[in-house]
Amino acid sequence: MVIVVRTDISMGKGKVGAQCAHAALECCRQTLNSEKSEQMFQSWLKIGQPKVVLRIQNEEELLTLVDKAKDAGLITAVIKDAGRTQLKPGTITAVGIGPGSNEVIDSLTSKLRLL
Repeated sequence: MVIVVRTDISMGKGKVGAQCAHAALECCRQTLNSEKSEQMFQSWLKIGQPKVVLRIQNEEELLTLVDKAKDAGLITAVIKDAGRTQLKPGTITAVGIGPGSNEVIDSLTSKLRLL
């Protein structure tokens, strides 16, 4: 699983952590929708639930990545903030991608840097 966080909006470390948690949880929730996804989820659990957190420059790049991930058949979870603390309601903060094929995820995210 990869979680990609926007760096063009100001979020404290705790806020970033919360957004990443939302993305991971939503991706996991989505694996319950099909047998294939559930099998991928079980495999991911067995190998230690690896997660990599990456940075992306802005919303436009994030949404382009989401489209590519969906086209590749990957689970995606776009996270929009509720607006109770640091951000305006509906601000897109992050996306979770996976669990899924390492090769497919890497082909879309390998040029992004660690957060």
